Amino acid sequence: MYDNTKKGACGVLRLVVRRLLQLIPTLLGLSVLLFLWLNRLPGGPASAILGEKATEAEVARINRALGLDQPVYVQYWRFLKRITELDLGTSTQTGQPVWDEFVLRFPATVELSLSAMFLAVAVGVPLGYFAARNRGGWLDVTAVSGSLVGICIPVFFLALILKGIFAVQLGIFPSYGRQETGINATEVTGLAVLDGILTGEFDASWDAIMHLVLPAVALSSIPLAVIVRMTRASVLEVQDEDYVRTAEAKGLKRSVVRTRHVLRNAMLPVVTTVGLLTGSLLSGAVLTESVFSFGGIGSFIRTAIDARDYPVLVGFIMFIAMVYVLINLLVDLAYSLIDPRVRVH
Repeated sequence: MYDNTKKGACGVLRLVVRRLLQLIPTLLGLSVLLFLWLNRLPGGPASAILGEKATEAEVARINRALGLDQPVYVQYWRFLKRITELDLGTSTQTGQPVWDEFVLRFPATVELSLSAMFLAVAVGVPLGYFAARNRGGWLDVTAVSGSLVGICIPVFFLALILKGIFAVQLGIFPSYGRQETGINATEVTGLAVLDGILTGEFDASWDAIMHLVLPAVALSSIPLAVIVRMTRASVLEVQDEDYVRTAEAKGLKRSVVRTRHVLRNAMLPVVTTVGLLTGSLLSGAVLTESVFSFGGIGSFIRTAIDARDYPVLVGFIMFIAMVYVLINLLVDLAYSLIDPRVRVH
């Protein structure tokens, strides 16, 4: 028993190290693409910062200040060195370091994205499973039809509908922000709900939950639809496999067959889908945060696009790339826990 446990731990450790080593060329390739994009901007980064009416003298001054008059390989080396030092530049909007701006706003986006994904998984996996178990029934038809509607409705449009009905007309939920202005909650992690629980300020935590409901429901619509369809398709495929019929022929309990043989194996593609969707939520919450004035990275990026704040945009791309990298690592770990055979690949 000890040897098996030790072997399993070593397998997981090897998997983590192997995946981390594979991430290095990925991030290097992305840094090259970003560097080339910056140098291909119309008029160069200096014109993007100063505007279209900048004079040649002003452009030359900015180029000297940013080191853009140096050879390309020198510029790339400096660019790569700044990224490794988490120096993503300075925002032209706020005058603050881009990394500090992300650290300040990222907890709000994380809280919103994780809430939306929790809702999508908590509803989508059981709904997809029972839809597959009752194939052709009313639940199956309803789940498939509802998932199509969820995919087709734009997130920002659903957010506006939810805000107009439940916040403006009915007044059930707040219409903007993360918390009421009169609540001075103690900040520990930056996650408003968790901070209220950790500090015992449960009123602040409940208020944060009420502010989360509408944006989380709106943001979860597409992931929920995708997870329902993926779970349904995966369960339908797995429940017809030979090992499932063999388990049933052995006389195993139906609950054991459904959980250990059907649902566990069906969850492998669902885990991959959840990982990819989580990354897309973190990078795609721009419109939802803007509708509800949520104050996360999404709304900050929207204003950066309007203001042509290229240091923020470049930093955002690199930041989200690192987030995707970590999420993919967590997906691989979840794979290895669900199916130990993955550890050897």
